[in-house]
Amino acid sequence: MDERVLLSSSFGAAATAYAEHRPDYAEAAVRWALELAPGSRILDLGAGTGKLSATLVTLGADVVAVEPDPAMLTELRRTLPAVRALPGSAEAIPLPDASVDAVLAGNALHWFDMAVAGPEIARVLAPGGTLAGLWNIMDDRIDWVAGLERVSGSAAIGPRDTLGSWRAATADLLVPGSGLVARFGAREQAEFPHGQRRTADSLVATLATRAGMLVMADSDREAALGEIRAFLGNRSETAHGEFTLPMLTGVLRVRRL
Repeated sequence: MDERVLLSSSFGAAATAYAEHRPDYAEAAVRWALELAPGSRILDLGAGTGKLSATLVTLGADVVAVEPDPAMLTELRRTLPAVRALPGSAEAIPLPDASVDAVLAGNALHWFDMAVAGPEIARVLAPGGTLAGLWNIMDDRIDWVAGLERVSGSAAIGPRDTLGSWRAATADLLVPGSGLVARFGAREQAEFPHGQRRTADSLVATLATRAGMLVMADSDREAALGEIRAFLGNRSETAHGEFTLPMLTGVLRVRRL
């Protein structure tokens, strides 16, 4: 199986934990991604358990969510019963032409086969509409976060997951050959402050929902999580009680021509 497909299809086994532990998205980031009036028609593509959909609903958008994994879709429908949630993928979007004002993807754009998904996204977007990918990234300018990144390894904290590398790791998603360039304008990127209240245990649980961790052998995963747990237990910032994980929401945005 192709590695991208293997990793992207791993989340269903951890759908409940994903819903419990993954963070939401900074409202300021979502507003910047959209720049649309309340009531705009928004597609949350690769919606997972509805983390981004929930923020969109809060902002007054008319949301339709599309998610390929049945277990993730079940969690989304359970937590957001008022949101129209459909089975489907970025490569085969179950919506009519020009039916949405924006397509947003929360921590998902990098899983899409853009050679196929690009034309599909362009098809469902109204002229002048926006495509935006959002990623929650850790602020590795903070010493203990940089230390956590070193201890965790790329299976838990990859290049898209930290401030120091997310721009370079995501910008090439929308390059010639992606099926988007002829249909969209210039790329824009921005970051917005965010944070998540965690304990050492709940941060370990969060990192355990990363695709690279989910596909590990059980023994390897437990060893990796044990190292992360030991690191957090030895840092004054994280060893006792709740703390705020310093984060930002990064946005990559293009507009439909």
